[in-house]
Amino acid sequence: MIDLRSDTVTKPSQAMRNAMANAEVGDDVYKEDPTANRLQKQCAELFGKEDALFVPSGVMGNQLCLNVLTQPGDEIICDKNAHIFQFESGSPAMLSGLSMNLLDGKNGVITPEQVEDAIRPTSAYYMPRTKVIEVENTHNLAGGVVHPIENIKALKTLADKQNLKMHMDGARLWNASAATGISLAEYSSYFDTISVCLSKGLGAPVGSIILGEKSMIEEAFRVRKGWGGGMRQIGILAAAGLYAIENNFNRLSEDHENAKELANHLAKIDGVEIDTSLVETNILMFNPTTISAEDVVSKSKEKGLLISAMGVGTIRAVTHLDISSDDITKAKQILTEVFNG
Repeated sequence: MIDLRSDTVTKPSQAMRNAMANAEVGDDVYKEDPTANRLQKQCAELFGKEDALFVPSGVMGNQLCLNVLTQPGDEIICDKNAHIFQFESGSPAMLSGLSMNLLDGKNGVITPEQVEDAIRPTSAYYMPRTKVIEVENTHNLAGGVVHPIENIKALKTLADKQNLKMHMDGARLWNASAATGISLAEYSSYFDTISVCLSKGLGAPVGSIILGEKSMIEEAFRVRKGWGGGMRQIGILAAAGLYAIENNFNRLSEDHENAKELANHLAKIDGVEIDTSLVETNILMFNPTTISAEDVVSKSKEKGLLISAMGVGTIRAVTHLDISSDDITKAKQILTEVFNG
C-alpha cells in the first residue's frame, strides 16, 4: 500500500533501529539519561533556546507549553482550525483550565489586526484573561502552508506591546524551514515556547521536543511528571530523534517536491478542485466534485492507495520519507483511474 494518510505512518529505518538499539541510557526522571540529555542540548542549540525537553507526543508538548505560560481562567487566541483546538481532545480546558478565542484566519494565518480586536480589556475582571497568542507552522488543516515570517514578527510586536506570550505549535516547523530557508532559530526567536515533532516528517517512531527559557522547561519537567510523562530509560527513543534530525531534516525538500508533483497532476483531472499555490510543503488538500470524498478514499484503497477524508468533501494527502517518486507516479495513476471511473 502507498500510505499518504499522514507523515506519522513512517517506519524507522534499519539505521535508525541500530541507533536505538545501541543507545546509552539512564533514568531520565533523575535527568540521568545521556542520550536524552544530548538530544535536548542539541535541540536547544539548534533552536537558539535556553533549554529543551523530550516529551512523548506533540499534544503533550503543546499542552505543557500552554500550561507553563498561563493560569486557570486565562485565554488563548488562535486560528479556529488550529490543531490545539481541533485535535487535542479539549486538553486546554481539561488540563489547564483555559478557554480558546478562535479567529477566522486565512489559510490558518491570523493577522495582528484580528488578534488586537480579540484581546480582552484588562479592566474587565468578568472576562477571561488574554494570555497567549498561538501560531501553527506549518498549518495542518490549511494544507501545510507556511506562516509568513513577516506576520509572525508583527504578532510578536503586538504581543510585546500587550504583555502577551507567544507559543508556536511547530509540529512541522522542520518543513517550514526547509521550504523557506529560514532557520529554526530565526523562527524560534519570536516565541516564548515552541513544540516540534520528531515523529512526523523526520520519521522518528515517537516523541516531540519543547523549547523555551530554562525556568519554563524546569516547570514543564515537573508538570510532565504529573501528567504521566516520566519515562525512565528514554535514550532508546531519544536516539531515534537524534538520528532523525541528523539524517532526515535535510531531505524534506524531496517530500515537498513529491507533494507538488501530485498536486499538479490532480489539477489536470476533471472532477478535482485544488489550489496548487497552497501546496508549499508536504500536505495537499483537494475537493472532489463528481464523486464523494468517502468514495474516493475507498476506491483508492481498493487500488492500493491510502488517503484521508478531512471533514465534508475534502481529502488530504501527505508525503513523507517512506514515499518515493515511483510511489507518486503510481498514486497519480490510481487517482486518475478513480476519477475517470
